[in-house]
Amino acid sequence: MSRAYTLHAPAAVAGGIDYAAELNAQQLAAVQSAPGPSLVIAGAGSGKTRTLTFRVAWLLEHGVPPSGILLLTFTNKAAREMLDRVAAVVPGGADEIWGGTFHSIGNRILRRHAEAVGFRPGFSIMDREDQEDMVEAVVAREGLRTADRRFPKGGVLAEIFGLAINCGETIPAILARRFPYFLLLEEQIERVAVAYEGRKKEANSMDFDDLLAKTLELFTTNEEIEARYQRQFQHVLVDEYQDTNRLQAELVDRIAARHGSIMVVGDDAQSIYSWRGANFENILRFPERHPGAEVHKIETNYRSVPEVLELANAAILGNARQFRKELRAVRPSTGVRPALVPLATNNAQAAFVAQRILELNEEGVDFREMAVLYRAHYQSLEVQLEFTRRGIPFAITSGLRFFEQAHIKDVAAFMKFSVNPRDEVAFKRMIRLLPGIGAKSAESIWAKTSATLAGGGAVAGLRTACKVPAKSQKSWDQLVHTLEDLRPGESPVAPAAMIENVLFAVYDDYMRTKFANYEARREDLNTLQNYAKQFATTEEFLAQLALLGSVETADAVGANRDDDEKVTLSSVHQAKGLEWRAVFVIWLSDGMFPSSRSLDRDEDVEEERRLFYVAVTRCKDELYLTYPELRLNAGYGEAFQRPSRFLNELPETLYEKWEVSQGMGEYAPKPAATPADEDEVEPW
Repeated sequence: MSRAYTLHAPAAVAGGIDYAAELNAQQLAAVQSAPGPSLVIAGAGSGKTRTLTFRVAWLLEHGVPPSGILLLTFTNKAAREMLDRVAAVVPGGADEIWGGTFHSIGNRILRRHAEAVGFRPGFSIMDREDQEDMVEAVVAREGLRTADRRFPKGGVLAEIFGLAINCGETIPAILARRFPYFLLLEEQIERVAVAYEGRKKEANSMDFDDLLAKTLELFTTNEEIEARYQRQFQHVLVDEYQDTNRLQAELVDRIAARHGSIMVVGDDAQSIYSWRGANFENILRFPERHPGAEVHKIETNYRSVPEVLELANAAILGNARQFRKELRAVRPSTGVRPALVPLATNNAQAAFVAQRILELNEEGVDFREMAVLYRAHYQSLEVQLEFTRRGIPFAITSGLRFFEQAHIKDVAAFMKFSVNPRDEVAFKRMIRLLPGIGAKSAESIWAKTSATLAGGGAVAGLRTACKVPAKSQKSWDQLVHTLEDLRPGESPVAPAAMIENVLFAVYDDYMRTKFANYEARREDLNTLQNYAKQFATTEEFLAQLALLGSVETADAVGANRDDDEKVTLSSVHQAKGLEWRAVFVIWLSDGMFPSSRSLDRDEDVEEERRLFYVAVTRCKDELYLTYPELRLNAGYGEAFQRPSRFLNELPETLYEKWEVSQGMGEYAPKPAATPADEDEVEPW
């Protein structure tokens, strides 16, 4: 039987920090709270990182050994920033703190105990590409991808396996909730998952999900090892707790079980990542899981002017499930209320955003201090086009402009080849979408195709003229049939109809099996199809795509400017944690923001409302909320847009409604109603 022996804490680190001078009253209460469970609800812009940093310093000053502190974050950058700040206020204090991402801490523990979970010392960690390759090898070994059936690609399967692990759900449950079009393949997908686990152990390799899952397995199957880390970590601190998934929350609870001193910091109003496994219940039910937990609210905001915060506070009130709080501004009032700007069409919306940004820039606001935020990437199309036309430099947080994305270029390849059968690059891009076709096969198939068509042969003749691998034959026949339909005849196919044909015949099915984010890419292609309706010919449409996506155009837009001197275009999800002086939130209409897929369930609408709250709280000075009243080229025609329900929830006193006139492109704020005509103001 083991003998227990306790190492006593060394003398406290020399103090000297005036916490009351460094922190506001709410931050100070959290930093100096007694050992035990604590939930710190830190509102947007309230100094969350500062609070965690000084909490660590406080613990060190009161005799907690650095190695007894576990600080968990979501990014390496956040961990380094906090540890650097700790070192700045307590020199040498951060040297032995266990600080890092959940995955890096899991890796550190597993390096010591790999054999306890069936792996050998020195195991490899696979990146996403390595993981996909291994899953693909398993699928091939199992013989599941055949000539007459598409099977999900490695990347999609890896996404399914990861969600099941991190959400604590079965693969069938994940398929039903996120990938219903694969339900008929449920048994085969589960078979791949089991075989994949065995293959990883054979290769002594773990994927990123294993760094968490195997750590939890280690603790649940080895009481002695678990007890060792429970004894070591006297205080556990977690950043961005609202973003934790089920697996991460369980790990934290197990590690903190002995001492019970766990402080989690986050903002339930900014929980917006359920689609990647984050569990809103973790932060909401923390006090239930940890009886006696103190709840500290930090509501002093250092980022935004009062007018923006008043609107933000109102924006989140509609959520029934939340920790109520009210952000209060440190900054003085500017007297400028946020602007609500209905526009006639989606094109007018883009024109307004571009014109107003140019004016703000003339008034002294750097381009880098402005951002355009939206619910989904495809909603930025018209803005990208308008910025390009007007020479406004912009950067997209995804790193790719709309027309540079792989799925856009794939569909464009079909169109290019239909009007120019000599386009070798377009043909090879198409042919490599087929199963079993690599660079070498594509080269030989192109050589035969080129010779056949140059000799006057018909597209239909390619079926027999070109030899393709047996596993590619069915897909090749379908591709040739599609190319026949796309070839211009007496009545050329319109570009929008051409896109619809490609999607229906070939590409939609390909996307389902290739991309984990199929629905987002499908929305992009719907937008591309709608955009194409304004062009009479495919040649004209393709020429416009080439010009807008060309390096020359991109260089011209950013000519003679600093690399960082660009307006940011970003989805709200990717904008979390960032801030700008002027923010434009666009497409605030029902079905766009909130998204149409969220409208069936109250909990989904609440997450969309939190997303709107995050968008608003990115703004420091000037906020513009816009939506088009008419969406051009929507489906088979025009579609009227209803203002977002989130706008309808805002008191009219919190914003200034603008009326935009089309004539010379001028706009002006709508005059405030006087008491005499107040009832005559037309509601929006």
